[in-house]
Order: sequence, then structure tokens, then C-alpha cells
Amino acid sequence: MNDSTRNKPRVGLMMAGIPARNATLYHKIRFAVGDPAAYLELPGDGDSIRRVLILRDIEIGRARQHARADLVACPADFAPAEGLSGDRETATAQAAAECLRRGGVRQVRADRSLPLLFADILRRAGIAVHYDPELGVADRRTKDEEEIAWIRQAQAATEGAMEMACRLIARAGVRDDGVLVHSGEVLTAERVRAMIDHWLLDRGYANPPAIVAAGPQGADCHNLGAGALRTGEPVIIDIFPRNRATLYNGDCTRTVVHGAIPEALAAMHAAVRKAKAAAEALIRAGITGEEVHKATISSVEQSGYAAGLPPHGAPGSFCSLPHGTGHGVGLDVHEPPLLDLHGPELIAGDVVSVEPGLYRLDLGGIRIEDLVVVTPGGCENLNTLPEGLDWR
Repeated sequence: MNDSTRNKPRVGLMMAGIPARNATLYHKIRFAVGDPAAYLELPGDGDSIRRVLILRDIEIGRARQHARADLVACPADFAPAEGLSGDRETATAQAAAECLRRGGVRQVRADRSLPLLFADILRRAGIAVHYDPELGVADRRTKDEEEIAWIRQAQAATEGAMEMACRLIARAGVRDDGVLVHSGEVLTAERVRAMIDHWLLDRGYANPPAIVAAGPQGADCHNLGAGALRTGEPVIIDIFPRNRATLYNGDCTRTVVHGAIPEALAAMHAAVRKAKAAAEALIRAGITGEEVHKATISSVEQSGYAAGLPPHGAPGSFCSLPHGTGHGVGLDVHEPPLLDLHGPELIAGDVVSVEPGLYRLDLGGIRIEDLVVVTPGGCENLNTLPEGLDWR
């Protein structure tokens, strides 16, 4: 070892939290556990590093089988001289600091999710914490083959739930007043949402409340929807479940109309399909999210519609695209990159939604959403469902 290497500061890396809830930590170790854990990278000779995972003792056996780490330990293995706290999270942070101290590390890089508790204990142990805004962001964007397979699996389940819900609405009975009925009872947004939940639960997915927004409710693009569904109205269905085993998400939106499709909705639908195709044709590694969104805006405007939020006092006939073209999907259903103004350059391995929509205040909305994997020369669409409004 020469003098320059000997005098070079030993800078480590630290991530911490509860892996089942901290997506960045889970992505690094690929092991989900519901108790506090700390992941450390200690520099060795040359460019070598030693990956250490510290977590509760009863999890060590499974972690040694499945976690991505060179050493799996419990807090007691790195107890400081003053002993460990009876609080699990504090004890984990104390052990992490002691592990770094024994390894001669006096500086660590940390990501945006590091709990303040861990940062405070490190600093009190004389270890400097430096925030790295890109740590855990770029790594998560570039999906590996295993991650893409998990997202593909999640998207297939999402599409199954979507097809069930759209066909249920399209084939429902209708009362004389236009209200839809199913199995002798009024078909409501709440009933459809519950059916989606049950369908996904049976297949191993946790599902946040799906959007089932009919008529003018759908003009607010994130309105969950409530009440009876009616014939001739657009129903936006947006489903974004998480696989309970892999923790990866799917995300898909379709719009269904029961019965005859009004001319205004057919025109909006054609414009949305055209804008979606324009965006997908542009997506590839090296293009920016902003360029993709500008192509979407250009297509929408060429079809005669506006872009942006409705101005104050806008008439009911006002129709526009008020949101971005899409977002990253992975361990979180909304994660970098954005396909929007100021969106960054896309990289191979990004998985992004493509979901342009048009929303008319007095009629409701039309939105179509697929997931695509960014490749060097274009993108791969993970969806197989049709994009039409008629699901009979």
C-alpha cells in the first residue's frame, strides 16, 4: 500500500430503515423484513467493498439465504462499549455506527431516505454523513432482468383485473333511467372497486383504491369515483396493485363506455390514442422525458384540444390534457423519471407509464395507460389489452 492509498479517506455507504417499506433499501438487498435494518458498504483494499447487513437476530437465517450481502449480522454482533438501547431502531443504528468505526470508516454517503435517527447516532460517533441525491435513484431506474420479469408479472395481473372490470361494466344491465345494474343491484363505482380488490387479493396483490370514475367525476383525473354508473358515460378505470411477494407494481388505465358512444367521446378517444402512439414512437434511451411530453402536447393540440389545467371559470365544454405523459414504475407506483416538462434523459432499463388523457368538465375523461421498458432503440410495451371504449 503506497502513501496516497494509506492516507485516502475511507468513505463508506449506508442505507437504513424498514426494508418492507423503504424501497431503496429493499432494492439494494432484495430482502423484505418488517423490522429496522442497516446496509453498509465498507471499503477494502483497492476497489473492493464489503457489504454488511445488520438486522434483528431472528431474521438472520433467512437473510443469509436471500439477502444480497457478504455479512449478515445482528446488533449484538456490533454492540458499542456503552451497550445497546432497548429500542430496536436505536440499537440497529448504534450497531451500524460501531461496525463502521471498527472498519476505520469516518465518512459515509447516504441517500434521501436515511432516517434522521441513524444520521444523528453516526454523527455522535464521529462519523460524517454526506447526502448523495443520486444514490438509490439511478440504480432503481435501470431495471435488471429480474425486476422487469416481476413488473411484467404485475402488469399481467393488473390487466386481468382491468379486463374483468371493463367487461363487467360493458355487459351490465340498464334500468329505464340509464343506471347500470349487475346481479339485480345497482352497479356503483364502489362495487366495481371492491370486485377489483377481491380479484387481485386472490392472486397475491395488495391494491390501493382503484380509480373507477364515471361521467363528470372523471374530469378530475385523480377522483376515485363514487355512486351509480350510467349508460353512455365514460368510466375511467386506473388500477395500480403491488405484488405482495416481489413488492413490484403494475399500473394500467382503460376507459369503458356502456352502450352507445357519444360522438364527442369518440373524438376525444381518437385524440388520446394518437397522442399515446406519438409518445411511444419517440421513447428510447437518450431522449428526454420533456421531449416525450412535448410530443404528446403537440399531438393533442393538432387534434384540436388544449394542454394545461382548466382556467378559472372555464365552460363545461372545456377539454384539455392537464397532466404529464407518464412516470417511472417499479417498487413505487410513482418514481423517477417523469415524462413531463423538465423530465430527465431516459436510460435503458427505465420502466415508464405512457398515459395521456383528455378531460372535459361536463362529460368526463378519457385516459389510456400502458407500461413500456425503455431500450437503446425504442421501447417494449408490456401491455396486451385493447384500447377501445367498447368492451362488450
